Amino acid sequence: MESVMTGHSLTDIDTSRPHPARMYDWYLGGKDNYPVDEAMGRQMLTLDPRVPVMARVNRAFMQRATRWLAHQGVRQFLDVGTGIPTAPNLHQVAQEIAPDARVVYCDNDPIVLAHAAALLRGTDDGMTEYLQADARDPDAILDGARRVLDLGRPVALSLIALLHFVSDDDGAHDLVRRLVSALPSGSYLVISHATADFTPEESAAAIEKLKAAGVTLALRSRQEFSRFFDGLELVEPGVEVPQHWHPELGDPVPGQDDGVIPGYGAVARKP
Repeated sequence: MESVMTGHSLTDIDTSRPHPARMYDWYLGGKDNYPVDEAMGRQMLTLDPRVPVMARVNRAFMQRATRWLAHQGVRQFLDVGTGIPTAPNLHQVAQEIAPDARVVYCDNDPIVLAHAAALLRGTDDGMTEYLQADARDPDAILDGARRVLDLGRPVALSLIALLHFVSDDDGAHDLVRRLVSALPSGSYLVISHATADFTPEESAAAIEKLKAAGVTLALRSRQEFSRFFDGLELVEPGVEVPQHWHPELGDPVPGQDDGVIPGYGAVARKP
């Protein structure tokens, strides 16, 4: 297994305001976050104490979707907005089924880069790469991905809990179209996304708190979420709350059925 990394240094870490990847790490019980991330995370918990359960449900969706894709014969994965590595990560799930799977991770937080060398370890037959790039720069992502992935063969593009941090003004739909357009027929798009459909008041308060801290939160409706899959063939059961997407492919997350999980998940194939 070869691993190649490009990016910035730890001196680039901004600890003056919260970062979604580090907040997510805190929700999952990790140690790779700062007081500013924990403080904002605790504010989110005052709005909805089930946020850590939501984070775990989201991770479980990623793992089930990856298992499903690997069983379909997919051997190449591009994971944009990977976050701080938390085992089992995408490459571990994919390479358990397909040891020769190739995985490219991409994130824009230097702390993710700092842990990539130690944590993104795969099989001898597979390959992983970590790219330090912003999701809003699809050309940079694709240029880096080509170093490891054959974009003439099917690729699974995973955008897990990412797009609700990218507003329409920042071109969320355009960046998805740009990435998908570079992939061949038989490729897949995997997205999980938070929504305000089920918890409008709490969601509105969360948007304002994060906005004040310099973090964009673009919660989209089911219809707006479904637009990301225009032109693609949704895999059954289509757009679902994350824990209901092929639950047989993984263990349930404790607490996932104790209340609403305000999000959607879906997988679609490029014809």
